[in-house]
Amino acid sequence: MPFLSREERGTVFEKVLATIDTKLMARETPPDIKTLREEFAVRVLDADSPEVFEDAMNTMLRRLGVSHSGFFHEAAPRAAGRVAIAATFTKADTRDGTRWVFQDVHPGGAAAVGGIRPGDTLLSIGGKEFTPPQAMPFVLGEQYRVSVRRPDGSTADVTLAVPSPKNKKQPVVVPDQVVSARKLSPDIGLMRVSMFPGVLGMDVARDISRAVSDLDCPKLIVDLRGNTGGGIGCLRLMSLMCPDRRGVGYSIGKKEAQQGYSKERLPAFDQIPSSKIGVIPLMFKFALGGRSVAVYSERLGDRPYHGRIVLLINEHSASAAEMVAAFASEYRLATLIGTKTAGRLVATTAFKVGHGFRVAVPVAAYFTWKGTDIEGVGVAPDVPSPMNVEELWNGRDNQLENALATLAG
Repeated sequence: MPFLSREERGTVFEKVLATIDTKLMARETPPDIKTLREEFAVRVLDADSPEVFEDAMNTMLRRLGVSHSGFFHEAAPRAAGRVAIAATFTKADTRDGTRWVFQDVHPGGAAAVGGIRPGDTLLSIGGKEFTPPQAMPFVLGEQYRVSVRRPDGSTADVTLAVPSPKNKKQPVVVPDQVVSARKLSPDIGLMRVSMFPGVLGMDVARDISRAVSDLDCPKLIVDLRGNTGGGIGCLRLMSLMCPDRRGVGYSIGKKEAQQGYSKERLPAFDQIPSSKIGVIPLMFKFALGGRSVAVYSERLGDRPYHGRIVLLINEHSASAAEMVAAFASEYRLATLIGTKTAGRLVATTAFKVGHGFRVAVPVAAYFTWKGTDIEGVGVAPDVPSPMNVEELWNGRDNQLENALATLAG
């Protein structure tokens, strides 16, 4: 990240404020730009290093109280630790004191490829100890030497190679294996989805349909723990939970929120295209709709597992994963087991603000079909079941065991 002159920092700062003022979809009261300028101008303009400058800008964005916001340079785009390495952490008391313990480790991600396993305790990154509440410092495109303690008490040093994002405007790292599935018994299938990559999600939708078909089970467990969200590919999973076409939810942009709207009259998205040719009609259909759209399930017909579905969720299930959880909860299509989801569900765009920098801010709000705003709230499970770290160290998944017990009942 380049270190700008004071004048250049001031120019970027003003462009960020202008973007917040004109583009941000505020949940309640719009931000007071004058107050933000008075509070953060000195800190931004007097920054004596690129890191201090970036930190000051991100501190200001956090003051907005919205998720999916951030300030970064295209040369070194950042992502949350769970996104960068496709793994999540939970705070726990360990033999090494209060530490971060790896919880959800997704197949094909940097953590899994590097040899990290669920239950490993994080000791250090690059020789420096990291303990709660310190955030993970992973930068996309970099390598890190990570020291962990295994559940058996031994230690190991692994290398995590964080991939570079293909799209600098929306820096997202996609694991090699997003959808995985296996049979737990002759009549119970388990499908795990780590994220929903792609704007239209054609690939993940295809993989979800194929996984469910290959399982061919009358009972289904869907694991969305640690799912970081993504695009509308999540619609395929929701559509496979019910036979008919029904309202999922709707996204509202700033213009429609100010002028008024009817969800039934919004442009309807009710089918994920099966090929690139199918994208063309959608381009025309939504060309004038902006960020406002109503989502409906795809009407895929009856399935043998309908009424016998368990959805595993946790505090790291976010964004599109929360759309699925809310849909299943509102229509009673699955039993939700785990912990409350993250409460991070807004549509975001990253805008250029000069000198290679971008600022990401929410540009639309999402509501369930019944009008519930999940942002900052999350979706609560039907059966609360916090992850038991000691069980994890013993090789057992207490949340999955609860899911099996629910389906057996």
